[in-house]
Amino acid sequence: MQRLISWVLILCFVSPCFCERLMGSANTYNVIDYGAHGDGKTDDSQAFLSAWQKTCSTKGASTLVIPSKGVFLLKKNIILKGPCQATNIKIQLQGRIAVATQNAWLGDKSTIILITNVNGLTIDGTGGSIDGFGSTWWACKNCPRPSVLSFNACNGLSVSYLSIMNSPEAHITINGCVGATFSHITIQSSANSPNTDGIDISSSKNILIKDSNIAAGDDCIAIIGESSYINATGVACGPGHGISIGSLGRNDGHDKVEHVYVYDCSFNKTTNGARIKTFQGGLGYARSITYEKITLTQVSNPIIINQNYVSLKSGGGVEVSGVTFRGFTGTSADDKAITLACSSQGCFNIVLDQVTIKSSVPGKPASCSCTNAHGTATSTVPNCASLMK
Repeated sequence: MQRLISWVLILCFVSPCFCERLMGSANTYNVIDYGAHGDGKTDDSQAFLSAWQKTCSTKGASTLVIPSKGVFLLKKNIILKGPCQATNIKIQLQGRIAVATQNAWLGDKSTIILITNVNGLTIDGTGGSIDGFGSTWWACKNCPRPSVLSFNACNGLSVSYLSIMNSPEAHITINGCVGATFSHITIQSSANSPNTDGIDISSSKNILIKDSNIAAGDDCIAIIGESSYINATGVACGPGHGISIGSLGRNDGHDKVEHVYVYDCSFNKTTNGARIKTFQGGLGYARSITYEKITLTQVSNPIIINQNYVSLKSGGGVEVSGVTFRGFTGTSADDKAITLACSSQGCFNIVLDQVTIKSSVPGKPASCSCTNAHGTATSTVPNCASLMK
């Protein structure tokens, strides 16, 4: 008996995961125990669903484990659905999830992993990753392609240390969520990967994204209709199309975005930096938006408002007001460092303060262009004399 105890203690020291499974840790469900192979060849989609069903139906707190030293292949969409009996659920992504290539994909073009109606969810991605193998999809830029990970109607959500690469389309989408924190997120796709937004936020409020690195082929973060109290802090973007409000007003839609705060973020060789884009003819508003303490390195459009992003018809328009750009420093890869292109209805209460943007080309001047933009510019280089009061 003494030898058996000693043997168990040695195994627990060498392999804590083995010890946890051996001792039957309460309410912890490992996908391996539900049929996952983790060999990178066998489809583990059903095993994930089976493990989730048990995790979700357990009373109290429960944990779903995707263990280390495994590559778990997904060939079909999986939906981790609530509401759950578990009051708190934790997902530990320790291994690697690999999505099947396009020619081996058996699912549809919707989200690869959809988590819906699950409250109080925590995801810890320490040591793990998700590879969407999107390069097998990107050749057809206009074809329907799935996102990797979507959260729908998940309140009280916490996601940390999650790494996602090469999504066929958007990497993470957040829809209909209230109260979510995403921290230490790493997203990586090439600059030429089409429509591979880093994080898309829609119909959500009280969302915080912090201390993260996003490299994508489209917007690093896009905030669209019916979203408010969105905070992005300490985000490094590049490559990508910047941190964008919009597009808003698509298809005559009525889109509202307000109370957005982007702070202490950097843009490195991105197509845009701080951007607001709306469709002509749409309805709604973008207001109470602040970009502050922004560092720029060879950004093509460091500050840009485009109220005629796509002109579908004349008249109407999404209202843009109460927008502040403060504490910008760095370089522009284009001669237009600041572009405020508002429609005939105008943009109002635009504030430029403590902005210093120079051309990345030595000796070449940078400029500011304003059309129908009303506001103030203080301590701003380049000079924005065309900004109307």
